[in-house]
Amino acid sequence: MENHYYRPRICDDLLQRSLRTSGAVLVSGPRRCGKTSTAEHAAESALFLQDPERRAGCLRMAQTQPSFLLKGAKPRLIDEWQDALILWDAVRFAVDQTPGMGQFILTGSVSPDWDKEFMAGKGGSGADKSQKIRHTGTGRIAEMMMRPMSLRESGESDGTVSLKRLFDGQSDVAAESRITLEDLAYAICRGGWPESLDIERSSALESVRDYADALCRRDLGAADGSRKNPDRAGAILRSLSRHISSMTSSRTIMQDVRASGISLTDKTLEVYLSALRRLFIVEDVKAWQPPLRSSTKIRSSAKRQLCDPSIAAAALGMGPEDILNDFEHFGYLFESLCARDLRVYSEPLRGTVRHYSDSRGLKADLIVTLGDGRWAAADARLGSEETEEGARDLVRLAGDIDTERLRAPSFLMVITGGGFAYRRRDGVFVVPAGCLKD
Repeated sequence: MENHYYRPRICDDLLQRSLRTSGAVLVSGPRRCGKTSTAEHAAESALFLQDPERRAGCLRMAQTQPSFLLKGAKPRLIDEWQDALILWDAVRFAVDQTPGMGQFILTGSVSPDWDKEFMAGKGGSGADKSQKIRHTGTGRIAEMMMRPMSLRESGESDGTVSLKRLFDGQSDVAAESRITLEDLAYAICRGGWPESLDIERSSALESVRDYADALCRRDLGAADGSRKNPDRAGAILRSLSRHISSMTSSRTIMQDVRASGISLTDKTLEVYLSALRRLFIVEDVKAWQPPLRSSTKIRSSAKRQLCDPSIAAAALGMGPEDILNDFEHFGYLFESLCARDLRVYSEPLRGTVRHYSDSRGLKADLIVTLGDGRWAAADARLGSEETEEGARDLVRLAGDIDTERLRAPSFLMVITGGGFAYRRRDGVFVVPAGCLKD
């Protein structure tokens, strides 16, 4: 379906790749990250379940004759499919009945609670069973995660340094970032939301604040159909934002919220965090636990992370000027931006982003691992004076890996806020975030 205003995304090729190998593709991700536009760009027809003029009729038709809603030129887009769960099985069945690749694209801003929605032969009333998903879709429906735009996609990065080429053995880089720290602060606060790229700066920042507010007031409750306290949701989101890019425990989050005068139990905190995960807002960076030569204890805690650093800045009421005046928190938000971008850039390589931390205090902010066993370590260092420390930690980590059980790193990289891209004498790449691409 033609869209003259569509901005190309890194995941465009991923979606086409999945359409060539699967009967249907599920594109998941947070609201406003561009899922519908990307899917619509690849589709030949579409069903929009949130169209207010057609929604009631579509939902009734889904319960009586779901196959009717699947009629249309292929690939057919089913937007926000989770509003009518029965369409999952209808799509899976249609793919079984009409062999062929690339028949459907489903998009979803809320991940179903598979433990509750998947029937798996369990008992229950007929009415209940009619609302259950009967098949996981394995082998029929491929899945693709979509995130807010990286700096490359939003136009801030010139893309002179490719993650793929570094993994393929590129031995040298030479470039200069064109963005300043002021530009970076604004990019963090604006976020990678496609709709914010072509509006005034003040409006873009206000849009993110509205997004964070709507999360707490409406979206969290819609995620699981249960009522949420907006004040409690806001306090949890602010605490997560204060501790972004850290391994802060749930107990600390809970104490944070209680200190603001709001009651919170372990169970309630997990309910709210689960809702944020189902909305693809919370996306913690899990720990990487490689084989080491030493007996050093590796920390297993995940790092607190959101899908986009702009949500954290908005939740804390911080604008670009506030971030520039709080360099420590600027650094944590910068790491969050780097986590988002490396996740986007590594997706075409089927990469996963982790972090490393051990009992000696040695750490690597971001570890990119590929399915073929290759891996790379990166540290996010906003200031150029911190580059030396970051490079030293990365070299120490690489030297401690048991290379009889895990191959040596493909490369080591310090990601900086600006300046030049180059390779140090110790082999560590120094690359500004404004030079990276997939």
